Amino acid sequence: MATTEVERRRGQLAALSIAAVVIIVGVPLWWRTTETYRAWLPVSQIKELANMQLQLSADVEVVFARGTVTPEQQKKVPLTQTQDEEHTVDEDTALRYRYETKYRTATIMEEDALNQPTAAEADLSLHTLSESPCGSLVVYVIPESSSLLPEDVDVYIGQRRTALLRNGAQMRVGRTIEQLLAHLEPRLKQVLQVMSFSHTDITAALSDRVRLSPGNKESIADSMRSFKSSPGYEITFSLLNPDPKSHRLHWDIEGSVQTYIQPLLTKLAPVANFSIDSQTLYYAMLGVNPRFDSNRSAYTLNCDSLAHVINPVEARLGSNAASSNPVLNFLLYAPDAHHSPLYIHDRKKREVPSNAFHSPRWGGIMVYNVNGFYGPEAVFPVDINIDMTRVMGVFLAQLRLLLGVQSPTAPPGFLVAPCSSTGIADWELDRLMWSRSVENVATATTTITSLAQLLDQIGNIVINDNIAEQVSSAVTSLQLAVAELEAGNLGFALQYSKEAILASERAFFDPSLLHLLYFPDDQKFAIYIPLFLPMCVPILLSLLKIVSEARQRRREKQAKKD
Repeated sequence: MATTEVERRRGQLAALSIAAVVIIVGVPLWWRTTETYRAWLPVSQIKELANMQLQLSADVEVVFARGTVTPEQQKKVPLTQTQDEEHTVDEDTALRYRYETKYRTATIMEEDALNQPTAAEADLSLHTLSESPCGSLVVYVIPESSSLLPEDVDVYIGQRRTALLRNGAQMRVGRTIEQLLAHLEPRLKQVLQVMSFSHTDITAALSDRVRLSPGNKESIADSMRSFKSSPGYEITFSLLNPDPKSHRLHWDIEGSVQTYIQPLLTKLAPVANFSIDSQTLYYAMLGVNPRFDSNRSAYTLNCDSLAHVINPVEARLGSNAASSNPVLNFLLYAPDAHHSPLYIHDRKKREVPSNAFHSPRWGGIMVYNVNGFYGPEAVFPVDINIDMTRVMGVFLAQLRLLLGVQSPTAPPGFLVAPCSSTGIADWELDRLMWSRSVENVATATTTITSLAQLLDQIGNIVINDNIAEQVSSAVTSLQLAVAELEAGNLGFALQYSKEAILASERAFFDPSLLHLLYFPDDQKFAIYIPLFLPMCVPILLSLLKIVSEARQRRREKQAKKD
């Protein structure tokens, strides 16, 4: 009897010991070795960024030339004025525009520059005196009697970050300085809308984050035409010769790119990196049969047929598989002898002067007719030298549109100087940088917020240290970009926004975040039950038996006492 009791006691102790080892050592060890590693993420900061409150600050300097204010008025001119505009885009997005306006009188050297014969020469002379920082503007108020501007022009906008504003008849001597500044304010606001950011452009830059109003059709069309912001772009120039037996085409694409395209890309270096290549494709057809116009003895392509041109041609172009950057395609097509001349018509059946068209977020195609080079005694194939000046003028205009360099419609009384040899004015570059900075901030914020929500919903995705580092880097760059926009430092804001979008995309598209690499919960149960159930059943039965015997002994002791 004593031996049986000892054996039973030993069995109970063994069961308790095994249970204790499993619970105290086994379960924590299993939990620790099978848990999903998830590095710390700045979730609170990401939530703050999701509620976007952007402030854009622009510095404006108003310079009064001689004869625009009296000495008495000059003494009362305020040093600075600050104006704020607030716009609520949606429940999570709000915009504030702050204009810091400084007032002063022109220096002697600036007065000499304003005495130049033309406004363009005055603009150049003022630029040589001092170069305005990126994102800022200088407005020179000139007398009504100045000969710099034509009679019907009140504002001249040049190639730099300066504008000339005529002192109107309403601002003649006799008015108080407050009245003069109040009269200047509407014109200054118009200058800012043209040369700096506008609410329409900034809202269009947020198109991936907010829904644009249907009434703003022009802004929607412009935002859909240009490529989305990217750290780099690939530009490909292709010469399509469908009939090499009839004509042998020669184009100086390398020299033309250096002369016409490279100056623009150099100015756009702060926005993105660019790489250029070219190719010649033989026997490449448009894939659309043009219609013959007997009245003009020419072939025509109407606007409805242009949409079917891209796909057949694109199959022959090839792509740069080594790069993930967007590709801008520019095609020069010389029709074959059986379909020459070929002209493009618009929706009103009118001939397009450039004989070219562009496809949003893809590129442009220009038709170059060469039938005029065929003489009565021509020997085929005819050698033809392409006029690259005319071709590059068209491609340069299309490149500006596709990159988002769009000159706004000037109000009445404004005169905007034509493009210089660089293809872009300084203030146009500023407008693009404002839009790209806001677009990058919005895109990076959306990417980081989506990633945080994804990782919060799917708990078995591993968050390694590299992803956490990229997310933290993106959040830091976003905070710096927002702070620089608020301070008006446009160059730094654009740089930080580019870093933010790069870091956010590296984190979002990291291969280790693929959910298919991990088991869902039902598969985990299917794996663990065959392993743990045979071991756990005997232990649980032993523990239940020990508890049952303990209760039996307690009842027996209670019965003896009674």
